[in-house]
Amino acid sequence: MERVKAWNGPAIMMTVLSLRFATAVIETKAAITLANLRYGGMDIFKLAAAFLVITIHLGPLLSVDPYADFVLTGIIARLAVPFFFIASGFFLFGKMKGDRQRELVSMRRFTLRVGVLYAAGIIAYLPLNVYDGYFKQPVSVWGMLQDVVFNGTFYHLWYLPALITGAWIVYGLRMFLSLKTVLAVSAALYVLALLGDSYYGLTSASPILTGLYDGMFTVFDYTRNGIGFAPLYMALGAWAALRPLPSRSRLRYTSAFIVSIAVLLGEGIALHAAGWPRHDSMYLALVPAVYSLFRLLQSAEGREHPYLRSLSTWIYMLHPWAIVLVRGGAKATGSFSVIVDNKPVFYIAVSFLSVALSAAGIWLLQAIKGRGERGLGGGHGHGHGQEQERGQEQRQGQGQEQGQGKGQKQGQGKGQKQGLGLKRGMGSSRHRAWAEIDLDHLAHNLKQLQNVIPRSTAIMAIVKADAYGHGSIEVAKRLFKEGVRSFAVADIEEAIVLRRSGINGEIVVLGYTADHRLGDIIRYRLTQIVVSAEDAERLQAFGRPMMVHVKIDTGMRRLGESYEHIERILSIYRHKFLLIAGTFSHLAAADRQDAAGIALTLKQFEIFGSVIAQIKQAGIDPGRIHLQSSYGMLNYEGAGMNLARPGIALYGTLGSEKDTVRAEVGLRPVLSLKAAVSLVKSVQAGESIGYGGDYFTQRDSLIATLSIGYADGVAREYAERGGYVLINGQQAKIVGKICMDQLMVDVTDIEGVCQGDTATLIGQDGEQVITAAGIADRLGTLTNEVLVSIGSRVERVYVTR
Repeated sequence: MERVKAWNGPAIMMTVLSLRFATAVIETKAAITLANLRYGGMDIFKLAAAFLVITIHLGPLLSVDPYADFVLTGIIARLAVPFFFIASGFFLFGKMKGDRQRELVSMRRFTLRVGVLYAAGIIAYLPLNVYDGYFKQPVSVWGMLQDVVFNGTFYHLWYLPALITGAWIVYGLRMFLSLKTVLAVSAALYVLALLGDSYYGLTSASPILTGLYDGMFTVFDYTRNGIGFAPLYMALGAWAALRPLPSRSRLRYTSAFIVSIAVLLGEGIALHAAGWPRHDSMYLALVPAVYSLFRLLQSAEGREHPYLRSLSTWIYMLHPWAIVLVRGGAKATGSFSVIVDNKPVFYIAVSFLSVALSAAGIWLLQAIKGRGERGLGGGHGHGHGQEQERGQEQRQGQGQEQGQGKGQKQGQGKGQKQGLGLKRGMGSSRHRAWAEIDLDHLAHNLKQLQNVIPRSTAIMAIVKADAYGHGSIEVAKRLFKEGVRSFAVADIEEAIVLRRSGINGEIVVLGYTADHRLGDIIRYRLTQIVVSAEDAERLQAFGRPMMVHVKIDTGMRRLGESYEHIERILSIYRHKFLLIAGTFSHLAAADRQDAAGIALTLKQFEIFGSVIAQIKQAGIDPGRIHLQSSYGMLNYEGAGMNLARPGIALYGTLGSEKDTVRAEVGLRPVLSLKAAVSLVKSVQAGESIGYGGDYFTQRDSLIATLSIGYADGVAREYAERGGYVLINGQQAKIVGKICMDQLMVDVTDIEGVCQGDTATLIGQDGEQVITAAGIADRLGTLTNEVLVSIGSRVERVYVTR
């Protein structure tokens, strides 16, 4: 033990320094399109999994009931390591979107971080290697290479090279195969590994298999490694990241987990009774058990626990040292039989010391960080691995109150509280600026629109541009709850955000998708539009089946193969890799009520009907056909259409207050825009207000400053066009130039205005109403532009009753 003590301090310090760079990379950061999900359940179970690993290595029930100990350590505790693998696959591959260069950079960073952690572990456990006589055996380069690459230089360190190897296998397969095929290949590797693990009894019965596996065991000691064990679980993690959680997912996965655990127990006990296992790390039922557990924890959104997350990694890395120290202490104090031989007591002592050492290590890291020792990674650049990376993920996704959000392409966009089930009451001024989204009004508008189309026509909800500024995720979730099964967005990023946030059903990408992103169309089960015969050839050349809707240009002259070129249109449907899900066009003037507008629209209906008829006459199924958007639904009957595509009308408004429609509908605005009064001050007559000094008060006035500006979507020219807000049910005119973050209003004639009051820019306050359409008319633009301009710093607060 003296030699161990001599190495103890330096080894632990080296571990601390290395972990400063690489702690918690067992799981890696999620894609920014995962941004606002909360992983509290995963964090808690990760800590539990660390204690399960200690369970495996100690056998806490061995002195009480050896058979019960086998059930615990040889079956139940085997959930731990696969959980780490599946979580790593979830966070690593979930952020990959088809950009090969960025994916390769992510893989290299992942490898570096895990590699540094592994190197730290190797160094930290060199003293124990010496004490155990590791170097007294004949040492060869091949033997060392085997241990470093497959077996681990200490018994628990095998996980880290397995993590690296498994990640690269899945990454390499993903470059050439669909994720389903990757899963199939990984499953085949898993089955082969099973025959060298718990199903070795089958192998030993065959001389051929015995010879084959004996050869394998000259390369690695166990088949539970980065080739046979890790890939399947990491691929399942990638699958979970790309597959949205179904409705009632918690009940579904709870049931699946209970059934899987029961089967796992039966499988493990039967194999043990038959004497088949060479090792007991791998089972068939372990796969559904771990997957259902992970999905259950994924559905259990809650507050994250970064400290527990970090603590679990430290416990995993340091618990063998705790085992040695407890044994040494017990031996030195003459209490070996009381502490070590009593396995439950031994387990508790080791667990307690592991936590204490880990907490001390975390505290030391924080102290080092506080002193600014940048040589260890410094600041937040490479700090606490998982904690820091998930923090980045959330900041990128939320973009809230810091002006950093960049719409849908940063994950949630628009500063939404997605995935948190946030429902707050009206009138709250806890934010500087916020938009209240009334989801009940959204559902009402959906029903109103469904009433004006045939019962056989389904809705394809347009949720592009972050659902016209309303927050695409929460909007799509509510619409899905109301029965909508088709959605349309502008680009692939918007589509991925929806899919990864749990939106099922069809998601159509209405815009162009570059060649290097086509893999994501398949990976995320999206539907791409085809805009020309040449575009169809491009998609066909990708060489993998994808769902498409074919667009026909019937007079808009924007996208689509021209209706005059019927042979070119027919050629699109003959490509074997294009799975036709629909055919559509777009009306150019359905909002117009004048004779020319009506004539153009009717002509488009006629042309579209003719093209569809010719497609069918050629023996081709055009899929679901659709032509009408909001105004097409409200002004024209769409007999024979399978889908209708409402956009602006879903959100309870039209493009202008001047617009009229033929259908009788009672639309209700979904969005209200509000801001807090940050200051009220007295200004004497004749003083200037705001930038430029060109607005002067005509009397002694009370001027209120509101915490919203043009960076939040309030157009600067709105003040010049007579814009106003509502405070305490009365109009307050905007005075001076609108600033980036603030604007000023005259509240001289409004009694009792004070700091913290709510100002309404869009919506109702008392008897007064300001509509988005009214603002659009004042600005000479469309309601659509007003709504989509509302900035990412404006928090979306979802209201239901």
